[in-house]
Order: sequence, then C-alpha cells, then structure tokens
Amino acid sequence: MGILDAAFDSIGGVLADQWKDIVTAAPFDEHTIVSPGIRKNAQNGRGGNFGAEDILSNGSIIFVPENTAAFVFSQAGIEQVITTPGGFEYRDGEASVFDERDRREKGLGKILLGQAADRIGFSGMSQDEKRVAFVNLREIRGLKFGTRGPLAYNDLFYGTDLEIYSYGSFTVAVCDAERFVRNFVPANVTSYTLDDPRARGQLLSEFLNSYIAAVNSLSVDYRVSQLPSQTNEIAASIAAEDENAGTWPERFGLKLVAVAIENIEFSEQSRELVRQFSEKKMGVRAYEDVSQRAANVAAQQMIAQGVRDNGLGDGGGMLFGMNLAQSLSPMDASAASRPTATPAPSERAATPSLDDQIEALKKLKDLLDAGILSQEEFDAKKREVLGL
Repeated sequence: MGILDAAFDSIGGVLADQWKDIVTAAPFDEHTIVSPGIRKNAQNGRGGNFGAEDILSNGSIIFVPENTAAFVFSQAGIEQVITTPGGFEYRDGEASVFDERDRREKGLGKILLGQAADRIGFSGMSQDEKRVAFVNLREIRGLKFGTRGPLAYNDLFYGTDLEIYSYGSFTVAVCDAERFVRNFVPANVTSYTLDDPRARGQLLSEFLNSYIAAVNSLSVDYRVSQLPSQTNEIAASIAAEDENAGTWPERFGLKLVAVAIENIEFSEQSRELVRQFSEKKMGVRAYEDVSQRAANVAAQQMIAQGVRDNGLGDGGGMLFGMNLAQSLSPMDASAASRPTATPAPSERAATPSLDDQIEALKKLKDLLDAGILSQEEFDAKKREVLGL
C-alpha cells in the first residue's frame, strides 16, 4: 500500500505543480531588508493554483519591484540573482505542460510520467526545491543609537575633557546584494528585518565603536556644540575607517549612508564645569570693559598733559589731548590701526599730520617768545595751522 500511496501522491503532486506561478515580493516595512516571495493563487475569484510553495515551474513569472533584487534559492544556495525591475520569466524549474517550449521539446507524456516516476522514489515528493526572496536596496532609515555610557570629548574651547551622551539615528543600504545574502543573512532565511535585536545588535555595537572614534577625531577643530552640524563628516570618517562599521561593505555588502545626531547632553559634572567657565568668562569680560574705559580716560589725560608741557596752554592742551587720544590705542597710547574714510586728494594735501601741526606750533611759539611775531599774528597762525 505504501508504494501505491506514493504513486497516487506523485501523480497528484505533478498535476498540481504544472501550473505556472506568478511570484512577487511580500510587503516591506521601514526596516525589512529581506522579504519572501509570495505566489499569486487567485485573482477576482478566478484561479486556484495551490501547488507546492517550494516548486517553480518553467515559464513562471517573477515580478521584481524597483530598488529590490530577487534571489532564487535551490537546495544548494543561491541559484540566480535578478536586479532588473519588471517581469522575469523563469526557465530553470520543473517542466510544465502549460509551457510551449517544454511541450515541444519533451511532449506531454514525458513531462507527466517522467516527473511522477521521479517522485515515487521520494514518497511522492519532488527532489527539486526553489524559493524566491527579495532584498531591499533602499535606504533602511531610522536605526536609533545612543551611547550607553558617557563619551569623553576633548573640547579645546573649554580646554578640558567633557563627558557627553549622544543620541541619534543612522541609515544603511545594501550595496552588494549577493554578498549581503551570503555573509550577513542566516542560511535558509527568506525573511529578515533589522527590527530583530539579533540582527541589529552587531551592527549597532560596531557602529558605536566607529562613531566614538569619529567624534573624538573632530575635537581638534570643533566645539562640542558644533557636532550636530558635522554629521556628514562623521559619516565619511566612519566609512573611511579600517575597522568596525568601515568594513561593512567588504564584509556584509552593507554601507553606512548617513548619521543624524538628535541630541547631545552633558553629564552632571561636565555641565557644572561649563557653567563655571561661562561665569568666569563673563566676569573677565566685564572687567576688561571697565579697564578699557579707564585706560582711555587716562590716555587722554596723559596726552593733554604732554601737550601742555610743550607750551600750548591749557586750552590747546585739552584740545590736542582729546583729538590725539581718539586716534591712539588706549592700552599703549600708540596709533591704532582702525579703518578711516579716505580723504579726497585736496584734503590730503591741505591737512598736515598731527606731528607737523605740533612742530609748526612750537616754531611759532619760539617766534612769539623772540618778539618776531605779535600775539595777534601768533593767534592767527595758530588757527591757520589747526584749520580753525
């Protein structure tokens, strides 16, 4: 009875599996990276293809969506990889009486009887096994990360190591579908998602190691508050690394696409250090403002006294002192290099420098003291020199 049962099972299985299949991908969610192929059994109440799920007949159609790669697996592993979107006619399956080429080459009797005879020896089962799976080639977004402990960041602005916690997300994409299936996806798996902690755990650990190294490499050039704007540089630094996430393309056929830093928090100790630093800096700035104003007044007084000592009188000393002080640096009483409006050529020629004015007035004072000039002549010449 066993042989007869196997014979009937073989014939029934052969007839059921003659139907050609229409295979497409099961729905992908945001983190699905491998989705199984599903067979269309009915349409609008028509059809009834209920053959074995692991049998593909010649002439079956595999629909490959955009940004996916279709894999056909046999018992030994990957048989075919299809990366071109559209409908693909499969030709390496079991012969079908509904396929014109098979009928022409083998005939109906050989197809049916040959397959039935092959199956009897396996108790009605087919030795042929084919499965279809689809790999998502789009970016897998929103993979959250967070530093498990404080990250030491040597901020040169504060001149110390600050402890920070960093949170964000990163994006990956399959760059080599065949390598990804062979090296990352477990064997005999046609459905895989990065929501599975076992799938995501290794990626997350390696990413964090690379992320910490990349962030620390930026401390020479960037303050900790500037890190969120340097995500592209962080991603590039991780991709160029020789370890951890930098090796994903060669190891897994997977690449890091982008990193987004959502938040950076100080530890309590580092927050207190930053607060103390800010308070001290504000105090120093206020002191510098007061010192600058005091130095400016002192410079004006010193210059005015110097002019008076050269015999120009109290009024002239104050006038020269105020004008000269405005053109000097209050810290060292030297000429300050600040931009001024460029005078017209006639003004440059008519207006002597301050040193020339002082020297001319000294000579006029000597002439007045020698009795060569009268007081009225001296006053007139002084106004001329001063441009009054």
